[in-house]
This record gives sequence, C-alpha cells and structure tokens, in this order.
Amino acid sequence: MSRIRMTESIDLDLADEMWRCNRCGHALVSARENYKKGCLIHNRDPREIHSPLIEAEYNFAPDPAWIRIIEFYCPQCGTQLETEYLPPGHPLTHDIEIDLDGLKARLARQELIIKEGHLEVAT
Repeated sequence: MSRIRMTESIDLDLADEMWRCNRCGHALVSARENYKKGCLIHNRDPREIHSPLIEAEYNFAPDPAWIRIIEFYCPQCGTQLETEYLPPGHPLTHDIEIDLDGLKARLARQELIIKEGHLEVAT
C-alpha cells in the first residue's frame, strides 16, 4: 500500500504522487502542489456561520470586511476536506508540504514503513 493518511480526509498516494480524498479516492492534484488547488472552493460570509449575538452595531459576529471563511471540498464526493479563516485578499495557505523525494528515499532504505496507512519508524 502506498497511501499515507495525512489528515482526517486527505491521503498522500506515493505511487502516483497525488493528493487523494480518502473517502472516495478521487485524485485532487499532484502531491508536489498545494492540495487545495484540486478542491472545490466555497468562500463563505462569516455571518452565515457566526450569527450576530445581539442587535447592535457591534454584535459579536465576524465582519466580512476583516475575515472570510474558505471551505474546501472534494470535487467528486463533496466531502469537506478543510476550512480556513483568512483576511480578504490573503492567498490560500499552503499548510502541507512534503519532501516527496526524501520520504521515498527513507522508505526505500527501510528507515520508515507504511503500516495501515500511517508512517512508522522501522524497527
């Protein structure tokens, strides 16, 4: 097996160097890129999620001029893969970057093994 569970919903497939939805197996994008590039993206108004608590100018709801909520979905099965809060105009974060060549080399030298979808130090 060449898949490694990276997050609750995303796997790294070393055989074809792809990010995959681990619910349906859909290939999102090359693992050498930001997996978010392969997702459907929904830019949410934060007030849809965090409703005002009181009727007033300052109502404890996030101001969309200051923050946006970005949701990332698998384009095949619709599983929500990630959410991030960003200021308007801020680029999407690149939160997972793997040294694929180094990882493959360590696996080839048997320093690491993949066991049940997880990386382990070889003993």
